[in-house]
Amino acid sequence: MRIAVPWPAGAAASASNDPYSRRVARLKLVLPAIGLGLLLTVTAWPRLAPLFERLRFAWPAIDLREARELRMLNPHYLGTDRNNHPFVLTATVGRQVPDRQDLMALEQPRADMQTRGGATMVLNSNSGVYQSQTQLLDLFGDVTLVHQNGSTFLTSSAHLDMAANAATGHEAVEGHGPSGDVWGEGFEIINKGDTIVFTGQSKLISSTNRSAPVPTAAPPKLPDAVIATAAQAEAQVRPIATASARPKPAPAVAHSASRPAAAHSPAPAATKSKAPVKAAGGKPTARKPN
Repeated sequence: MRIAVPWPAGAAASASNDPYSRRVARLKLVLPAIGLGLLLTVTAWPRLAPLFERLRFAWPAIDLREARELRMLNPHYLGTDRNNHPFVLTATVGRQVPDRQDLMALEQPRADMQTRGGATMVLNSNSGVYQSQTQLLDLFGDVTLVHQNGSTFLTSSAHLDMAANAATGHEAVEGHGPSGDVWGEGFEIINKGDTIVFTGQSKLISSTNRSAPVPTAAPPKLPDAVIATAAQAEAQVRPIATASARPKPAPAVAHSASRPAAAHSPAPAATKSKAPVKAAGGKPTARKPN
């Protein structure tokens, strides 16, 4: 048997106004929705993972050393030496050494200098350190010096005084140029760049001066009338020269080869003639025997 008891109207109104009851009612709807969402996420995660990998943002890594150093691209330093000759120092990258404002670390430095005599010198290396106040440059790794006269010198390190236009090196050096080849244990550039001295045990192989031949001008062309006259004269002289150049015939042989030589037969003895000799008057006279 079922008994229906009517709910008081005031009790229903009080339940709808209770905050706890409303919170419970919302949780009954939210919790199943969250569970369903988690279930769908687990099911679809293998397909969603590659998408999230492509959408992930990578934060750039910050090098604290670069943050402390001043970095310049393609720095240029212009100056003059003590003789007011200009020099130019360039590099691909320049970094200021921390706590040293006048010291710059250079990558691929290049120094263009001018000697006292006016010749230019170009120095290159892999790295270097430049002191701007004292104008001193240290080069390291594959140092190459190219002189205006065509000479090239190779070494491992060099120290340059840009103000004095001088340089020194204490490692093995070799040079090649028009004057020959040279090897040494070190070098010095003195006299404002006009003299290079090789220190230590050195070796020089001198080469002769192979100057290029001076082209000579072609002789002027003869007139056509002169060429025709010369050809005609040559045609007239050629038969005479040919006739005079013919060989003369050989002389005939006096004796046959079958005839015996006269030298092999004895010559007949000379006999005295006793025939009378006529005198001038017509009378014969007898010749006295000898």
